[in-house]
Amino acid sequence: MNDAPKIKVLVVDDSAIVRKLLKQALEAEPDIEVVGAAPDPFVARDKILSLNPDVLTLDIEMPRMDGLTFLKKLMQYRPMPVVVISSLGQASSRAAVEAMQYGAVEVLAKPGGPYSVGDLKKDLARKIRSAAKAKVGARKPPDPALQTRAARPAVNLPPSSGSDAVILIGASTGGTEAIREVLLGMPADCPPIVIVQHIPPVFSRAFADRLDTICRMRVKEAAEHDRLSRGLALVAPGNRHLLLHRLGTGYSITLDDGPLVCYQRPSVDVLFQSAAKFSGPGFTAAILTGMGSDGAEGMRELKRTGVHTIAQDEQSCVVFGMPREAIRMGGVDEVVPLTRISAAILAAAGATVAR
Repeated sequence: MNDAPKIKVLVVDDSAIVRKLLKQALEAEPDIEVVGAAPDPFVARDKILSLNPDVLTLDIEMPRMDGLTFLKKLMQYRPMPVVVISSLGQASSRAAVEAMQYGAVEVLAKPGGPYSVGDLKKDLARKIRSAAKAKVGARKPPDPALQTRAARPAVNLPPSSGSDAVILIGASTGGTEAIREVLLGMPADCPPIVIVQHIPPVFSRAFADRLDTICRMRVKEAAEHDRLSRGLALVAPGNRHLLLHRLGTGYSITLDDGPLVCYQRPSVDVLFQSAAKFSGPGFTAAILTGMGSDGAEGMRELKRTGVHTIAQDEQSCVVFGMPREAIRMGGVDEVVPLTRISAAILAAAGATVAR
């Protein structure tokens, strides 16, 4: 018998129907208990104090105070793991991705439209469990100086880091902000970057668009047959596997609707294992914060082919699951804090930072 305490969840959503759906999706889980629900942030504030939940699910669009404003206050005064439950509208998707910047650790599509209640039941409990393991702390407002392309440092890349240089990045829980930090340290003409972040459809486009506004290189959601090029980062679309292929002297990507791998689509392992077929010393791979083992096997295969492999260290991870597994399986050359990962990638490419 498992005597571990249940994960206590507070549901915050202005829709009574959605509150009911979320509760029903979780009530059959033996390790999760919905301790309460709130229709707006003011009621949620009182219930947080009285119920002391472990995880909060949070709608973005609510009356009296929007979810993003509430999240900023919450992470300043009472930090706790938050799973954002957002509609798929363009504005809501952008706000949900912004919520990750302010401390939310997971994002999930609200049931309705193309996103079924069945999908919600499948994904919600896993997101709650990931969030419950997340390390969260008080968040300061993002530095405005870090929100423009001009603020990024210049970097000199030698001609030797040529067409075969490719950077591969995989992440999950807490990964949107980890990826943001890594990309902010990269130059405008960096080697091509291919990213798998566990994130639902639509939100992946908003995530890529946000990165494109603040990073020196171009960032876009990957499309079928996109070609890799310097100064371009491609983000795998939600619910599509991304595979790398050799194309003449360069590389292209294809998207695939194959089965989930490590409960994920897109999967980091699918990307890494596709790249291992032709990768070598010109490649660099990094595995960042995330729950589970996705990417660990792929990192080991990449390392065997001569790829320089980097894992985020435990102290700087929101969840030290994926990096831990990659290290345990012997697939990691270097373990570094998040603040040093971009420098470690550039060092593997032989780059120097211009002073």
